[in-house]
Amino acid sequence: MELLAPNLRVVFCGINPGLSSAHQGYPFANGSNRFWKVVHQAGFTDTQLAPEQWQQLQDTGCGITALVARPTVAASEVTRDELLSGGEALKEKILRYQPRALAILGKQAFSSAFGVKNAAWGRQEMTIGKTEVWVLPNPSGLNRATLEQLTESYRELFLALK
Repeated sequence: MELLAPNLRVVFCGINPGLSSAHQGYPFANGSNRFWKVVHQAGFTDTQLAPEQWQQLQDTGCGITALVARPTVAASEVTRDELLSGGEALKEKILRYQPRALAILGKQAFSSAFGVKNAAWGRQEMTIGKTEVWVLPNPSGLNRATLEQLTESYRELFLALK
């Protein structure tokens, strides 16, 4: 469940697939996950895609990947070692494809994967090659952020890439 290609505007990087995504075969498939609604409301897509339409995201200049491939019930089940090795693998992918931006969906996951303490939301000082690195709230239904807060964060990235 990875969507990477050269010349993308942004690659959204989740922590790892949930069991629903693993079972159904497409990312952000759990009905409580707000990813598809948020990327639409933030301006990345003209219409709200359904999870099974995930490959159409590439038509909008967006890609998808995850730090860890192992599916779990909750992202909290992912180990620190998995995040560290996932961060290294992600760097290699981003260097290969060089999207304009990489959006890591989760501050704790970003901090663990890249060894950055006290990371802030939004654009980071670090880059991977020429790719800007952003940290956005995770759209999981387990995240306490409201739909409006999520959309505002993602819209900031959308506007920065215009």
